[in-house]
Amino acid sequence: MEGALSEADRVFAGSIPALYDRYLGPMLFAAYAEDLARRPAALMPAHVLETAAGTGVVTRALARTLPPDVEITATDLNQAMVDFAAAQPGAERVVWRQADAQALPFADGSFDAMLCQFGVMFFPDRATACREVKRVLKPGGRYLFSVWDRIEENEFAQIVTDAVAALFPDNPPRFLPRTPYGYYDTTPIDNELRAAGFTNVTIETVTRRSRAPSPRDAAVGLCQGTPLRSEIEARGADQLEAATTAAAAALAARFGSGAIHGKIRAHIVTASV
Repeated sequence: MEGALSEADRVFAGSIPALYDRYLGPMLFAAYAEDLARRPAALMPAHVLETAAGTGVVTRALARTLPPDVEITATDLNQAMVDFAAAQPGAERVVWRQADAQALPFADGSFDAMLCQFGVMFFPDRATACREVKRVLKPGGRYLFSVWDRIEENEFAQIVTDAVAALFPDNPPRFLPRTPYGYYDTTPIDNELRAAGFTNVTIETVTRRSRAPSPRDAAVGLCQGTPLRSEIEARGADQLEAATTAAAAALAARFGSGAIHGKIRAHIVTASV
């Protein structure tokens, strides 16, 4: 696995939330959002929590899927993400709060189910986050989350990483393999959940297709709609466009110049209190 999580890896601010939602939402997250949102429905929950909700891709799916009497609370560490998500159509029934998943501002046993789509990888202390989840879930509650498999199983991300690294061979940006694609080993995931007191841990590996209208769209999403942007700009204020162009060219060389699609693979994790 890659090195330790950087504090900058957790910062989604400025123009990143809008670009994240516009490009990465449909390209990466929508393929798994509806599936993850449907899973709590069978539990007939009264109150559901989502952490690391980002721009609300899963949150809006929850709002569409769960009965209207189910309370939905969504949090994210970044206030900019919370503000953006709360302003989107389809999120009106959701209670939004800025919160750190490692120190949740909720009483013990407050929720029947908790979800986190592609956010656990960003927690610096995942053991603490696991204990917080267990604390705020009711007895019998369910924790559902997803993490990306290794970057080699996610074609767009791997190609963009390689293309950007080639521009900076002495100091390649490694945000993507380090953080979003850095928590893929299922054995530590299972161990951390069980150490926190969870039972009935199941991990399902799901392969889908990632789609983008063009190579440029995919490159903009990954280079400019994530903290990879900050890593690129740290290597030169004028390097963001060059990196985005290089990434788009590499994607076009692999998939063609029109609408593109590539393999994505993730682990869907379920655990019980």
